[in-house]
Amino acid sequence: MTTATEKRGTRRGVTLFDAFREFWKHPSPWMIGAVLIAALTARILVGDWQLTDAVVPVVMLAVFPFFEWLVHVFILHWRPRRIGRFKIDSLLARDHRRHHVDPRNIPLIFIPTKELFWILPGAVAIALLAFPRLGMGLTYLVFIMMLALGYEWCHYLIHTDYKPKTAVYRAVWRNHRLHHYRNEHFWFTVTSSGTADRVLGTYPDPATVVTSPTAKNLHATPAR
Repeated sequence: MTTATEKRGTRRGVTLFDAFREFWKHPSPWMIGAVLIAALTARILVGDWQLTDAVVPVVMLAVFPFFEWLVHVFILHWRPRRIGRFKIDSLLARDHRRHHVDPRNIPLIFIPTKELFWILPGAVAIALLAFPRLGMGLTYLVFIMMLALGYEWCHYLIHTDYKPKTAVYRAVWRNHRLHHYRNEHFWFTVTSSGTADRVLGTYPDPATVVTSPTAKNLHATPAR
């Protein structure tokens, strides 16, 4: 049985191999990886390679930081609302608030399994229905699964005690850490060092931003 200490993630002196081994103990990477392997197999079998198959990944790479930003701002940081007797508050938003409370809680770092049961079929449906060619749709599916797996790995690694060894990863690590420990209203990208944040105005000079009293308690009213 997982102890409270293990759940909260007391991980000192973590190596990249340690992090990689722990990463694969969780369902999200396996679920995404299974769809990736199935999509890649289907893509190879279908063939029909065209120039647009090279364009799709380029467009997705350009769009993904903005997609990441939009999801983080409008879905993960959703403020619960009531319409009559009904409360609108998704599992993604609820778990993300819990993630801010305890950023070192390993299970809360990953996309919730229940949500993947509709996110993954949704991605498959888009691949099959939204593209003019099956091959092109499968190219999209392969690449979106690669991006999703990369997102899960990057987000997980940032929240471990693995120390950045390269300038590129250090910038990405710093960007997300600022979001959690300085101010939750800025630095919304996770897999890049503020790419979309710089364009959309949420990448201030950290020295000019005060530490938010609600960074660990989203939507709370700060004490006066």
